[in-house]
Amino acid sequence: MSGKVKISVAMRRRLKRQGFVRVEVHVRKEDATLVRRVADAFVDPERAPETRAVLRQRFAEPPPKGPKALLAAAPLNGIDVERSRDRG
Repeated sequence: MSGKVKISVAMRRRLKRQGFVRVEVHVRKEDATLVRRVADAFVDPERAPETRAVLRQRFAEPPPKGPKALLAAAPLNGIDVERSRDRG
């Protein structure tokens, strides 16, 4: 292995032990700077907690709900939910 490859492999192993993973994304050119800034904010110990909180609040998936809770939360305004009894 060449020197650069050895250093790269060693660096990735060290980062992995520290809990980091490599993520590759494809974004539009005009969004690239923004995505880089977000990535930098995750690495900065002072900004990371606030960055995570803001992004989790905005983009986190809601906890899974059961069918009853989903129906209760559904916007049913203006929809006739009454049904006639079938006596046949």
